Amino acid sequence: MDMKAIYGGFAAALIPQKVWVMNVVPVHAPNTLPIIFERGLLGIYHDWCEPFSTYPRSYDLLHADHLFSRLKNRCKQPIAILVEMDRILRPGGWVIIRDKAEILNPIEKIFKTLHYNITLTFTQDREGIICVQKTIWRPLG
Repeated sequence: MDMKAIYGGFAAALIPQKVWVMNVVPVHAPNTLPIIFERGLLGIYHDWCEPFSTYPRSYDLLHADHLFSRLKNRCKQPIAILVEMDRILRPGGWVIIRDKAEILNPIEKIFKTLHYNITLTFTQDREGIICVQKTIWRPLG
């Protein structure tokens, strides 16, 4: 899933992989869903401050390019979006987030709390990327 699809470029790049990608155009973003449809790709509008209508554990990969910095004034806390991402991601699934460094630092801490394996963090010139994998864990008790 591309959580902040603009023109469907992430999905288009994955066409040779024979996978389908749900392109999600945030409701606060420009209306680019017709362009995504013209490219023959799937897409939907969604407000990430609200739950996403899907079965739990439906997706293997979530991609968010500057989604959190766009939503910081609307949703206030990134934890709500991250919990929703955790709900829809399968165990063993991956999350790739590209955003401003000051946005990624608290997100990395939340992923550690959720017991994700953090495989890559990189920042340069106040921008960064984090790549994490969801693990299978259960609380002790």
